[in-house]
Amino acid sequence: MLEAIGLDDEHTAIYRLLLELPSADAAQIAAETGMPVDEVARLLVDLEGLGLAARQASSPERVVASPPSLALRPMLVESERRLTAAHAAFVQLSEIYRQGAALRAAPEVVDVVLGPDAVRQRIAQLQASASERVDVFVKSEVALLEAADNVEEERALGRGVRYRTIVETGVIERPGFLDAARAATAAGEEIRALPEVPTRLFLADGRLALLPMRPEGSNQVGGALLVHPSGLLDLVTAVFEAFWQSARPLFTADEEDAVSERELLSLLVVGLTDAAAAAQLGISVRTVQRRISDLSERAGVSSRFQLGVEAVRRGWL
Repeated sequence: MLEAIGLDDEHTAIYRLLLELPSADAAQIAAETGMPVDEVARLLVDLEGLGLAARQASSPERVVASPPSLALRPMLVESERRLTAAHAAFVQLSEIYRQGAALRAAPEVVDVVLGPDAVRQRIAQLQASASERVDVFVKSEVALLEAADNVEEERALGRGVRYRTIVETGVIERPGFLDAARAATAAGEEIRALPEVPTRLFLADGRLALLPMRPEGSNQVGGALLVHPSGLLDLVTAVFEAFWQSARPLFTADEEDAVSERELLSLLVVGLTDAAAAAQLGISVRTVQRRISDLSERAGVSSRFQLGVEAVRRGWL
């Protein structure tokens, strides 16, 4: 709640508890919060240093909370001052960058990012700076950034940024992928699949594109190309749009978590085998085959290809 002024959840929890009590010692706070006593003692020292708590003169082992109006207001005013100064600097630096970008020669429309850590940092920065949309290609090789580690995506979705992600069919076979994809879809992300996409890609608001690269024969990303506004960026954007139009949705945001015919058909249409579809859906291969047989009978077809065509025609997908 108070991260903006440098307090994490543990500090905030202890300060809130102190506000509710006349006074308390480390053992009492530890009993109330479930934290170890030595950890509480360390956090209390931090709060004292910030002026949010003080020792009782009569009982130095006990602490009392400082009034928020006295302790927090100066911190908030200082944070606002720094934010105002940072915004002014941002405007000035953005104008300097804009003027420099206008002078870029053709070879300068692409920056080279070296090293996997630097690539991950640029991915986080692109997502953090996006205000409207992030478009993504995900290849089936070893992931550069695991979904659980991509905190900036969750934050961006939370502030209303639209995500459009195209994954290769092989990605769907990763353990736990569908569960993560369902959660992302519920948060507003659109996910589609194709047998293959041309490259890894992060495209933010149509103004910057990052193409992670890997050496030939290696699954490890060694660097990336950062593409600035230019004809090349226009080409990258057009390529994504073309692939997006031809990709198949995995499922829609209003689907329930229960295994549905739409979800099964989506997996089969993008090329998963019966075994892979069964593993992702948490059902047996026999159940998958039985459902496919039932669907084929209802559609009046005899092959997987015909089932896919008929499913699209009938609006099952």
